[in-house]
Amino acid sequence: MSRTLGVDYGERRVGLAISDELGMLALPLDILPVQGPKQVIRDVLRLCQEKQVAGIVVGLPLNMDGSRGPAVEAVERFVLELRRQGDLPVEVWDERMSSRQVERMLIDSDVSRSRRKGIVDKLAAQVILQSYLDAHTPTTENPGIPAGDISPATL
Repeated sequence: MSRTLGVDYGERRVGLAISDELGMLALPLDILPVQGPKQVIRDVLRLCQEKQVAGIVVGLPLNMDGSRGPAVEAVERFVLELRRQGDLPVEVWDERMSSRQVERMLIDSDVSRSRRKGIVDKLAAQVILQSYLDAHTPTTENPGIPAGDISPATL
């Protein structure tokens, strides 16, 4: 199997996570400072080549009601450019609450504000990627049967 790169795109920082080779576990990877859109695309594609990534999942920051705001447009521009310049499949994945979930976990773990700032983006990328992997990996109890689709007829 091959690796998938998870991306939490932001205007100042881009959080990155990578899957294990089995595509089951997301691991935090890095945070890229954003100096410009071209630089971020170049850095992400270089990293994909170095880590032998087969696909990219980018978090789509929909509003809580599912509507689209300015952040969605920025992510869509980023995704279009990744697709145009790279040769890897790029998917978007609903990231609602990923950063907030990570912030809450770090606060509950008593991580200082300055330390949180340095890791929240790559942990948010990890949450996005893990959610994606979980949705695309058959359950271990019933390989090939998506979770939630188990009925007496399928047992």
